[in-house]
Amino acid sequence: MTSTASPTATSEPALILPPDRRQSPTALRIQRGVRRLFSEMGCVTLPEFSLVNGRRADVIALCGAGRLTIVEIKSSVADFRADRKWPDYRDFCDRFFFAIPDDVPEDLIPEECGLIVADAYGAAILREAPEHALSGPRRKAVTLRFAHSAARLLHALADPGAIREGAL
Repeated sequence: MTSTASPTATSEPALILPPDRRQSPTALRIQRGVRRLFSEMGCVTLPEFSLVNGRRADVIALCGAGRLTIVEIKSSVADFRADRKWPDYRDFCDRFFFAIPDDVPEDLIPEECGLIVADAYGAAILREAPEHALSGPRRKAVTLRFAHSAARLLHALADPGAIREGAL
């Protein structure tokens, strides 16, 4: 006869997302710190969030009253200079920040964007991002996309074999 008792917490497999191989180790450390910061502020976040315009936000945060914040991570001066797609994110958030490590010059980041300095253990907002409120229909669309992405991640954790490779 087999036991029907539920396994103890120590015998349960850990629920850990597979590592994201699209980001550099530096970018992943910054991402972790940024996500911790937003969690401390009472927000929930998703990494590598796909937008309908084909862009992928490094981090999106959903905060109180439905406010959406996108954070673009730049791990080096070269990374910032090579990427000019950041204005494409502004149509999908109420606030837009860059997050950088402490060895990237702060004056590199455009004044019209918020600025976060982060490492693997935390982050600090050095410059608040200006608010540019989304329209109601756009907010609803991005929030629904956020919910679907979060549910997909939870599904992948609960049943790793059910989600095809690269579908997250």
